[in-house]
Amino acid sequence: MHLTPEQLEQVNSEVKRFATDLNLSSDQKEKLQTAFQDARGKLGDYMKDHPGITKADIVKEVSGQRDQIRKRVVNFLNPDQLKKWDSEIAKAKDFLGHHMA
Repeated sequence: MHLTPEQLEQVNSEVKRFATDLNLSSDQKEKLQTAFQDARGKLGDYMKDHPGITKADIVKEVSGQRDQIRKRVVNFLNPDQLKKWDSEIAKAKDFLGHHMA
């Protein structure tokens, strides 16, 4: 998936806004960062192991990683944070879906 510099900036600013909206504790930030790092590593390994993958394959793999991250965040986000998390993930799916087509 290739995003323009403007799209990357939009994603970065949304992630920062999202993190602020969740009002995470230091412990929660650390756990979330670890979950994202693990997912990024697994996606990187998948892409390395499958050099000819399609955008559809990447979308499927990212979706699977997103599910794994959610399973982890339910263990440390409070109900209000989790509601915000789910809302933001739905927006991200929509945004990324348009750019993967």
